[in-house]
Amino acid sequence: THTGKKPYQCNQCDKAFLQNSVLITHIRTHIGEKPYQCNQCDNTFSLNYNLIQHLRTHTWKKSKQCNQCDKTFSLNGYLIRHLRTHTGEKPYQCNQCDKAFSKNNHLIRHKMTHTEEKPYQCNKCDKFFSEMIVLKDI
Repeated sequence: THTGKKPYQCNQCDKAFLQNSVLITHIRTHIGEKPYQCNQCDNTFSLNYNLIQHLRTHTWKKSKQCNQCDKTFSLNGYLIRHLRTHTGEKPYQCNQCDKAFSKNNHLIRHKMTHTEEKPYQCNKCDKFFSEMIVLKDI
């Protein structure tokens, strides 16, 4: 809108949006939904933009070398994230308990245990679950 007002407010954080479709996409970051699958590996993403960025890693030259093992990466951010597997660094701290995680999406999923959020419904038994992976096991 021309007024600058953002009428679509996220009920999980303080962000607001001009369009409802953008809010719906944003909510995926809170619930951990990742509908965009890479067709070249097992990675999934909550935003199509992130999938597009990721797809470039399959074609870019992998010039970022891990100094702990033989893995190489096309983006420095991926190398930094990988290095946590060697160092054990867990920079994503839960603000409700003392658990920490190496990846932000793991923290987001963990936070649902505190809120008892269960956004995923089974279409066979109508029960709700906090993680989509549980539905794949049913």
